Amino acid sequence: MGMDLIGYAYAATVAAGGILGYAKAGSIPSLGAGLLFGSVLGYGAYQTSQDPSNYSLTLGTSAVLGGMMGYRYFNTGKFMPAGLVCVLSVAMVTRILLKQSGVLSIK
Repeated sequence: MGMDLIGYAYAATVAAGGILGYAKAGSIPSLGAGLLFGSVLGYGAYQTSQDPSNYSLTLGTSAVLGGMMGYRYFNTGKFMPAGLVCVLSVAMVTRILLKQSGVLSIK
C-alpha cells in the first residue's frame, strides 16, 4: 500500500485555495468551502492510501467540486480560481477512473 500523494496534494491545494480566497478577498464562504472540501478530500486520500479500491469518497467529492466550479467558471468566465479547480477536479476524476479500470498503473 502506497500513500496517495497526488490525492493529498489535491486536497491541500483545495484547502489552500479557500484560505487564499479568504486572505485576498475576505470571503468567508471561500474559506469554509475550501476547508470543507479539502478536509473531505484529505480523508478520501487517506482511505485510498489504506485500500486502493476505496476511492468513492474522493471520486464523488472531486466530481461535485468539478461540477460546481465548472458552473461558476461558465458563468463568470474567470479562470482563476473556478476554472483551475474545475480542471484539477476533472483531472482527478479521470485519474481515478483510469486507475480503477486498469489503464493507468501508478500507485
